[in-house]
Amino acid sequence: MKDDLTYLHHICDAVETIFEYLEGVDLPQFQSEKMRVDAVVRELMMIGEAASHISNSFKEKHPIVQWKKIRGMRNFLVHEYFGVNVKVVWDTCRNSLPKLHKTIKAEFLF
Repeated sequence: MKDDLTYLHHICDAVETIFEYLEGVDLPQFQSEKMRVDAVVRELMMIGEAASHISNSFKEKHPIVQWKKIRGMRNFLVHEYFGVNVKVVWDTCRNSLPKLHKTIKAEFLF
């Protein structure tokens, strides 16, 4: 069984992959490239899946991360796939992921 730190590494890896996918890309370009959108959405789902495997005791000790929101985004992407708003995905990647990445790196992965 994997430990919490392994899943935190998976989350950071997925965030870094998204950063690579979006490097030099603006919103109109992102919206027009289905393959890029699909790749980013998949990584967001992986982030949510990894977060769901982190132990409840770890989550309770570290409420600085919005664990429920991460899982909620994953559930939304999986269950509402055909209704996903690309702008919401973009905003999540540009606004929430840098904060998540910074927090995990600073607080847990030194």
